[in-house]
Amino acid sequence: MTHIITSTCLGVKDQACVEVCPVECIYDGGDQFLIHPDECIDCGACVPACPVSAIFPEEDVPSDQLEFIEKNKNFFV
Repeated sequence: MTHIITSTCLGVKDQACVEVCPVECIYDGGDQFLIHPDECIDCGACVPACPVSAIFPEEDVPSDQLEFIEKNKNFFV
């Protein structure tokens, strides 16, 4: 399992999540940050650090944001 960054990050890209990630698995995906699914250790440190509440455990991504699961995975293929 990994964490997913959703639409509220689009265009914002506050680096607070990047700064607290202990394994540096959050990457600049152009219009938003994305979390590498193979590098994420599921610690959740990024969730409270995000000022726009854009980060969710994959199984808790809101139904209207599910497209970001595929966007995240496809970026790292």
